[in-house]
Amino acid sequence: MIIIIVVYGAMLVISLLNIRKNYELDEFEPYEELLQSEFTKPVSILVPAYNESAGIYGSIRSLISIEYPEYEIIIINDGSKDDTLEKLIDRFNMVKINRVIRKQLDTKEVKAVYQSTIYPYMYVIDKENGGKADALNAGINLTKYPYFCSLDGDSIIERNAFLKVLKPIIESDDEVIASGGSVRIANGCEIQNGELTKIDLPKKPLVVMQIIEYLRAFLTGRVGLSENNLLLIVSGAFGVFSKKWVIEAGGYAHTVGEDMELVVRLHRLIKEKKENKKIIYVPDPVCWTEAPESIKYLRRQRKRWHKGLFDSLWKHRKLMFNPKYGSIGMFSMPYFFFVEFLGPFIELIGYIILILSIFAGSIYLEYAIIFFLLSLIYGSIYSMASVLLEEWSMERYPKVKHFVILFLVSITETFWYRPLTVIWRVEGMLEMLIGKKGWGEMVRKGVSNE
Repeated sequence: MIIIIVVYGAMLVISLLNIRKNYELDEFEPYEELLQSEFTKPVSILVPAYNESAGIYGSIRSLISIEYPEYEIIIINDGSKDDTLEKLIDRFNMVKINRVIRKQLDTKEVKAVYQSTIYPYMYVIDKENGGKADALNAGINLTKYPYFCSLDGDSIIERNAFLKVLKPIIESDDEVIASGGSVRIANGCEIQNGELTKIDLPKKPLVVMQIIEYLRAFLTGRVGLSENNLLLIVSGAFGVFSKKWVIEAGGYAHTVGEDMELVVRLHRLIKEKKENKKIIYVPDPVCWTEAPESIKYLRRQRKRWHKGLFDSLWKHRKLMFNPKYGSIGMFSMPYFFFVEFLGPFIELIGYIILILSIFAGSIYLEYAIIFFLLSLIYGSIYSMASVLLEEWSMERYPKVKHFVILFLVSITETFWYRPLTVIWRVEGMLEMLIGKKGWGEMVRKGVSNE
C-alpha cells in the first residue's frame, strides 16, 4: 500500500507540475502558425470499422472538418456484418477504384478500394475480417504519408486535436515517433453531424464513474509516465505514429491489446537500435468516444483490457528488470506488472481475508477501520485531483454542477465501483490462464445524432 501511494503520489505531483508549466499559455497562435507552416507533416487517418454502422457517419463527419493542412482519411471495413460499408458508400458517394497497394505488412485479402467523389482524400478499404490489428495494417499499406493516426470508428475528434497532438512531433525534428492524446467519454454530450455542440454528464453513475476513471488515467498516470519517456500505452482510440518505425517494428500484432503491444515493441526497438526517440502523451487534444452503459459490456471491456495488458507484458518479458532497456526495463515494465496487472489480484485477496477475518473474529477492528479510511480518503483525493486538473487546465466540464457531481460520485468509488473492476480484472486473469481469448462483442448505439 505504501509503495502504491508513493508511486501514484509521485505521478500526481509530476502531472501537476507539467500541467502547471503549460497553464495559461497562449497556444492559439502557435497552432495557427502550424496551419501555414511548411514543416507541418501530412498525416493519414486510419479508422478501422467492424459493425460500426451506428456511429461511423458521425465519426467520419468529425474528421472532414478538422483543422489540419494536409491529410487523408482511410476507413477500413473489416468484414462488417451490418451495413457499415453500404452507409459509407451511400453517404459519401464512394466509387470503386483501382489503387495499387504496397503490401509492406501482411493482411487478410482486400476485396476492393473505394474513393469518395465528394471528398477525394477519403478512401474505404473493404477487406475480409481479420481483427483490428489486421485492419490497421491494411490501412498502413494504403497510406501515402509519413505519419498515421489510428482512430476508433465510434469516436469524435475535436477540430484542432490533430494540430495539438502533432505539434510535439513537428517541433522535435522526428525525435518523437509516437504521440497520444486524451480520450473523453461522449455519453451524455450533444453531438450533431460529427461536431460536439454541448458537453454534459450522463445520468448513469456507472458512466460518470468511468469519466472520473479516464481523467485519472490520462491526466495523472500518463502525464507522469510520459514526462520521463516511460509511457507504454498510446490509446488505440487516438494516437499518431511514425509509419517508418511502425513498419520496421512489424506493424500491429494480432493480440487482444494491439495498441499497448505496439508501443512496447517500439520502445524495445528504440533501445536495441540505441536511438534517442520518444513516445509521449499530450493532455490537451481530445477524442470523444462511447463508453459502455451496462455492467455486462463494461465487464467484457475490463476483462479484455487486462488480458491485453498481460499479453503485452508476457510477449516482452525479456525487458523486465533488464538494464539494457534502461528505465523501460527497470521501471515501466515492473510497474505495469506488479501494480497494474497483479494489483487487482492482491486487492481481491485483501477483500477475501477481510471478510473471513470478520467472521472468524481475528481482525483488529481499529486497524481495519484506519486502513479502510486511508484507502477511501486516498482514492477520493486521487480521483478529485484528476477532476481538478481537468478543470484547471482544459475546462472541458465548465459547469459547477459537473464538478459537484464528479466529486460526489468519486467519493463512492471505494464502496462499489472499485471492487467490481477488481473482480472483472481478476476474471480476465483467470480466463487468460485457461486459454480463453477474444474481445467479446460490444454493442454500440452511436454517439452522434445524424
